[in-house]
Amino acid sequence: MITRRVYCLNIFFVIAVLATLMQAQESLREAYPHDDFTIREERICMRDGVELYTLILTPKEQSKPLPILIERTPYNATRLLGGHPSARLAVAVGTKFMGMDYIYVAQDIRGRFKSDGDYETYRVPRGSFNPTETDETTDAWDTIDWLVNHVPNNGRVGIWGTSYPGWLSLAAMRDPHPALAAAVPFNPVVDVWKADDWFHWGAFRADYAFAYIYDMETRHDESTPFPYPIQDTYAWMLTQGAAGLGLSEHMDDRHQMWQRIMSSPSYGPYWQDVAADQWFEDPPRLVPALHVHGYWDQEDIYGAPAVYTAIETHDTNNNRNFFAAGPWYHGQHFKEGTTLGSLDFDQDTAKRFRQEVLEPFLRHFLHGDLSKTIAPVTVFETGANRWREFDQWPPGEPNSSLYLQPEGGLGFSAPLAESSATSFVSDPAKPVPYAPRPTWTPDYGNPPTIAAWQRWLVEDQRFVDGRPDVVTWVSEPLEEALTIRGPVTAELFASTTGQDADWVVKLIDVYPDDDPEFVMSGFQLMVSGDIFRGRYRTDYEQPQPLQPSKVLRYEIPLPHVNHTFLPGHRLMVQIQSTWFPLYDRNPQTWVESIMVAPPEAYQAQTHAVHHDRQYATRLRFYGEQ
Repeated sequence: MITRRVYCLNIFFVIAVLATLMQAQESLREAYPHDDFTIREERICMRDGVELYTLILTPKEQSKPLPILIERTPYNATRLLGGHPSARLAVAVGTKFMGMDYIYVAQDIRGRFKSDGDYETYRVPRGSFNPTETDETTDAWDTIDWLVNHVPNNGRVGIWGTSYPGWLSLAAMRDPHPALAAAVPFNPVVDVWKADDWFHWGAFRADYAFAYIYDMETRHDESTPFPYPIQDTYAWMLTQGAAGLGLSEHMDDRHQMWQRIMSSPSYGPYWQDVAADQWFEDPPRLVPALHVHGYWDQEDIYGAPAVYTAIETHDTNNNRNFFAAGPWYHGQHFKEGTTLGSLDFDQDTAKRFRQEVLEPFLRHFLHGDLSKTIAPVTVFETGANRWREFDQWPPGEPNSSLYLQPEGGLGFSAPLAESSATSFVSDPAKPVPYAPRPTWTPDYGNPPTIAAWQRWLVEDQRFVDGRPDVVTWVSEPLEEALTIRGPVTAELFASTTGQDADWVVKLIDVYPDDDPEFVMSGFQLMVSGDIFRGRYRTDYEQPQPLQPSKVLRYEIPLPHVNHTFLPGHRLMVQIQSTWFPLYDRNPQTWVESIMVAPPEAYQAQTHAVHHDRQYATRLRFYGEQ
């Protein structure tokens, strides 16, 4: 470690001196006598000499050494101050404030905002795709090492962060510094191919990926939203054609992640190296972790349950790996959590989580307060609107099936018909919107677009009523409550006249037509839904064409739920083949890469969902009555 520090001082001495002078002239904010905290800005040197901007907020009054809470981020470390011109740390930090007995730290990762070095979105760990001596794991290690040696502390460091910073928190756990005592990855990016940022089971999230990568990689010292000529992206994306042809015209060599996606649409070694749940097959040390999930996370709905499950196999005493889930959009755990869209949960679920789960977890592992404990699993149960605790997640193995029936019925017994199927025509020229139009690209500087983006998974699904390319099955009203917990799997038997197809499966809670809450009457709430690209039916790495008109079996993973269907409610399953423009369109004819499919490849095809004795399409889950 001494060698690395000397290297930084010798080679980058002039740069460091100039940076120090500039910081002295342009400090983040003035210090005031009535501040109850100090602001310290540092440039921490990594093992290869690159310096990372780090902001340190320390309470002035300390009765004992304090632990350190750090967030490593690509989104501007100075946001830790929250933009509030306050002398009180509690106001400046906002909902991330855990008390006056923590040192709060934020750091810009390489190449972002005030940090040196080259930026790479989701920098792949050292290995075949990263021949350098550094990655996000080593940068976290070097940062923690500097902090514990240069900032008075109690020897315990916690790392936390939401989304991309959640992925960075997992990277720190991969080869943890001895002082790393706790981690809280909130809604972390985990597997960008299976069902997080870039793809969902092979279907490309074209609208989202394009907007994000353009914003992040056009300039590294600020966000750069793309100037859409048409604000309704449904209309604009239809003019772009295949992503690798139309959208690529707006990208250049700066947009490295876009180039990676265009060249690697299948689940190859690169995506597997980046997938955080594959980092913990043999962890050198199990860092106590609280994995935080949102049931309606519109960005990274796969990550938290997946990495919790991967690490749980190593937690032999069930006291170091924890799971929490709430009825939240992406990042709502740090916002107000009483409502989401039209849903009302009768309490501020986010505040209660922070007070009764997050705060005790941090105090136990960072302060050594043994009186503060939490259950291994703490999850909110939607529908019933109550918190539940379990020893593991999910609390049981799949024990129930919900079968599609002839004539649009839905029940818990397998269909008896000898032959039965529901057909529909899927036309790529007229795709089903994923949300009510207009569909706007999320812009965090534009509140209406963000509000629409945050609620799209809980939109009333009646907005697709009457479309001939959305087929529906619905149960009779329930006589008693049914609770579904954990992952849901769709076992779909389907055929198509084409050679490829996407399948969208949605599990919906249908409220009574005369609901006590009048505005919810007949509401169709999607409690779990996802998309699957047919060409990956048998192999995620090697796509294969579908055999036209042949009934094929698909196993489609759907997001985790913890939901109670109340008496009088009905269960519904909807199936369609497009979710546009969030997901790119499948041409439905065979092309080697959909990214560069020519216009003539996009053709309407007839799909059929089968529900008979031989081909019994169903949803499998763990249920309680």
